[in-house]
Amino acid sequence: MNSDTPLLKVSNVSKFYGGRIGCKDVSFELWPGEVLAIVGESGSGKTTLLNCISTRLLPTAGTVEYRMRDDVTRNLYHINEAERRLLMRTDWGFVHQNPADGLRMTVSAGGNVGERLMAVGARHYGNIRDTASDWLQRVEIGIDRIDDQPRSFSGGMRQRLQIARNLVTSPRLVFMDEPTGGLDVSVQARLLDLVRGLVNDLGLAVIVVTHDLAVARLLSHRMMVMKDGHVIEHGLTDRVLDDPRQPYTQLLVSSILQV
Repeated sequence: MNSDTPLLKVSNVSKFYGGRIGCKDVSFELWPGEVLAIVGESGSGKTTLLNCISTRLLPTAGTVEYRMRDDVTRNLYHINEAERRLLMRTDWGFVHQNPADGLRMTVSAGGNVGERLMAVGARHYGNIRDTASDWLQRVEIGIDRIDDQPRSFSGGMRQRLQIARNLVTSPRLVFMDEPTGGLDVSVQARLLDLVRGLVNDLGLAVIVVTHDLAVARLLSHRMMVMKDGHVIEHGLTDRVLDDPRQPYTQLLVSSILQV
């Protein structure tokens, strides 16, 4: 691995919807094992930015460069559709706010995990099922539920299953879009502990979008604060939260403290 080259380099990414700004001139680097939180209120541009970085949305301007497993850095907007799909199946994970968007709800829990393994060439049924069982246990889902469909699971279990489905192929980069949204506080805490442990164990690079500063505090090393499509503050998470420089960030932090 080339330790002198970031895993991901985002340069001046902008997205416009007619005259409206989705995000503008966003730049940063992400290194292996690092978690970056993108925070801001609804409409701040954080999800637009995430979708541009993950190639789910084509930006108006800018580049995103990614260091492939062969150590060659590629401009993600220049790769073809087959290469993009391969990245999404292997080297990347994407955890949606609504687990139903990232799962096949009428396929068994084991099948959801196993499908991703099959997408990277696994064919031995016994090995696939064993690996799926291991990952279900890893995300605290009993193996007695391996043949149950996600539609019979609670929201927290669905989110943990989605995480298992994404991580089973040992991706290097994971995108998370409001991963605790819609979950009650006790379930959120359990999920965050699980995610933090997996990130540390696997050395994942993660970009997590959230409006919840507590989620950013628990998971991330660095934080970007967005407002009206612009990054207005960027730094180490503890520094940004404990000593915010911008009035908007100060307002966000103070609103949490007052709850």
